[in-house]
Amino acid sequence: MEKLTIMVAFLLVASLFQPLSARDLEIDVFQLDVSQSGCPGVTKDRWPELLGVPARLARVTIQKENPRLTNIPNVLNGSPVQEDFRCNRVRLFVNVLDIVVQTPQIT
Repeated sequence: MEKLTIMVAFLLVASLFQPLSARDLEIDVFQLDVSQSGCPGVTKDRWPELLGVPARLARVTIQKENPRLTNIPNVLNGSPVQEDFRCNRVRLFVNVLDIVVQTPQIT
């Protein structure tokens, strides 16, 4: 029981560091890359304000701002994904606690 408690505490503490480091990296990328997605009818293609929030809240926010985005899957950070581009998809890269760790964008 004690080992389980220690492991859960470690995972909780470790998950706090990943969103902070991802924020630092994404700010630099966001400042350099200001290109638009090129999708018709899309006014916003990135959501940097959703870093560190639960995936469920991020999904609701994205769908509320752009109802055309119908494909919003959760992807465990570091998992392989196809590199094809779709105007209706935003991937939410999350950690084990289902917290967004990369800036959601149309991919």
